Amino acid sequence: MTKSLRLTYLLEDTAMSGGVRVVLAQADAMIRRGHRVRVVTKGLPVTWRGSRAEWIYVDNFHEYSAHDDDFLIGTFWPTVDSAYRMAGARAVHLCQGYEGSIGYYADVVPKIEAAYSLPIPILAVSKSLVPICKRFTENVTWIGQIVEEEFYRTATTRENQPLRVLLYGQSQADLRGIDEGYGAVAHARWFHQVLDLVRVSPWTPSREEPLDSVQEFHVGLDTREMTRLMHSCDVLLAPNRSEEGFGLPAAEALASGIPCVMTSIPSYLSFDEKHDYALFAPERNAVELGERLIEILSDADLREQLRVRGREVAEQWRVEGVAGRMEEFFLGAFRQLES
Repeated sequence: MTKSLRLTYLLEDTAMSGGVRVVLAQADAMIRRGHRVRVVTKGLPVTWRGSRAEWIYVDNFHEYSAHDDDFLIGTFWPTVDSAYRMAGARAVHLCQGYEGSIGYYADVVPKIEAAYSLPIPILAVSKSLVPICKRFTENVTWIGQIVEEEFYRTATTRENQPLRVLLYGQSQADLRGIDEGYGAVAHARWFHQVLDLVRVSPWTPSREEPLDSVQEFHVGLDTREMTRLMHSCDVLLAPNRSEEGFGLPAAEALASGIPCVMTSIPSYLSFDEKHDYALFAPERNAVELGERLIEILSDADLREQLRVRGREVAEQWRVEGVAGRMEEFFLGAFRQLES
């Protein structure tokens, strides 16, 4: 019989984001496999997604006692240091993206590097993060990312006319590349492509966004609403920059059978060795991104080919596979601690 593990995540905040969604998906997956999972957070109760975990709300992580946890999981660089101080060798670092590459954190890069250099294992959700993390420690394990089951579909509904192009992310975060997304759409329209641009963001639009080019703008959708919206679209435009640790909406689109135009950044290219599951353009290049968008909009056979291949690639993100790799890691680490 598999040992029932006691796992606890330290979550800095609970605002709607891909990073929080991943933690909650992992927690639910491990609970389904018979493990006890807690989430300790400074944030507010989550209203935009269900969760099966036990929740503990604190003002300071050190108010929580980890004495009965098998593992304490830091999910963001400051929480990694807290996990190590609280649990020592039982701490684990869940890496969803290297924060030191993001300009916003430039002033605290030495602290970020110190967190990554702690003598604890790192779990990476993307293969592209493994060599980055190995700059700091050899104890790095790829577990993969979870795409939740509701996104997967085998049948595709009839395409819309005009085609609906989805552009996801908050424009206030540079790594999303939303400016290039808008530029790509403008380029395609200049060359007589007719499309409906559908924007979705966890935040309200910035004042700089050209909202007159948008047919729909959705803010703060919960998981069910996001799934419904994605399944109503025909193409995903993913202009993210290289700081992106994974790019969950792109993976969800592949699982949904939605053809994608992506930037050729390490996280997207690491989805599969054969880069035939999407059309790619260099990052920060709206014109090339627009050229790829024109290709996909004007070729129905290409869209069907990408739907099929995208679904194949997305099978790696099924919850059972990721949870199995997580369980294997934690059981192995537990045996090492006990020996």
